[in-house]
Amino acid sequence: MIIANPIYDIVFKYLMEDERIARTILSALLKKDVVAVEIRPHEYANDQRDTLSVFRIDFGATVRQQDGKEQLILVELQKGGGQRLSSVYGGYPWLETETLRFRQYLGVHYSNPKNMTGKHALPTIAVYLLGHKVGDIEEPVLYVNHQSHDYNGNLVTKGIPNAFVDSLTHDSIIVQIPRLHGQINNRLDMVLSIFDQTRKAHDNEHILQVDEDIYSDDQEMERILHRLTMAAADADMRHSMNVEDEYFSAIERRDTEIMLKDKELAKKDEQLAEDKALLAEKDGQLAALLRSSVQTLHQAGLSPEGIATSLGKDVETIKAILEE
Repeated sequence: MIIANPIYDIVFKYLMEDERIARTILSALLKKDVVAVEIRPHEYANDQRDTLSVFRIDFGATVRQQDGKEQLILVELQKGGGQRLSSVYGGYPWLETETLRFRQYLGVHYSNPKNMTGKHALPTIAVYLLGHKVGDIEEPVLYVNHQSHDYNGNLVTKGIPNAFVDSLTHDSIIVQIPRLHGQINNRLDMVLSIFDQTRKAHDNEHILQVDEDIYSDDQEMERILHRLTMAAADADMRHSMNVEDEYFSAIERRDTEIMLKDKELAKKDEQLAEDKALLAEKDGQLAALLRSSVQTLHQAGLSPEGIATSLGKDVETIKAILEE
């Protein structure tokens, strides 16, 4: 089966606009029963296309807890760039720019009064779908959960969870798309398999080739595949993917060149600092040698004027050394 590659912003947006599909994907990521999903009206990115690299959708998700109670949480789903040019310039990662943008987007959450319930902010979970690897972390999916400890490092459980504490911190889920290699061991693996870039067609990065038998008898996955199949067959969608390729190729090269130049400048500044330190050390050694020579000649009976003539220094400098 041929499906559109959801790593592209336009396809990803089209996929997540389906409320049922959004619930399926978020339920798998959160490992919770998401019973309702609402896209926050002020989001999609990239609103400002020249900032590059991060596409975001914000959701209000109603989650059913183990005790049967329902809770409204915020899910900020961000898809990072670098997916198509990650090998350019030696596989240079996009973390410098992406980290700043991820933090800026979270700041928008915390400053938005619509994301409050009563006196406290709604619990927020940040989900990052990254088109590049994060250092040497081998796990495709990383869950980063905050905990509370006392001064001695002991885990605090009494009174936790707490609305005040939860409104000031957030959990994160990091997905490294390049670490997805077709292994399906659980529900999340099944859902994320549609992002597996090892399934790209050799001659067309816009599409993935999937074995539909893997998803047989799974109505939710069949719905996802059906929507991605429609996207692959849509001429406007294919055109948008071409535009996205061209645009992000130019912007990513620009940002990479800027980052490489910044690194080069930083290296030159470091070398300059080392040269200055070496020069200062040599100046200190020369000053010590001069003082030693002045003292030796003075003890030999030479006058300040004679010492100055002998060493090629002015008389005032010699007198200042003798007065030390």
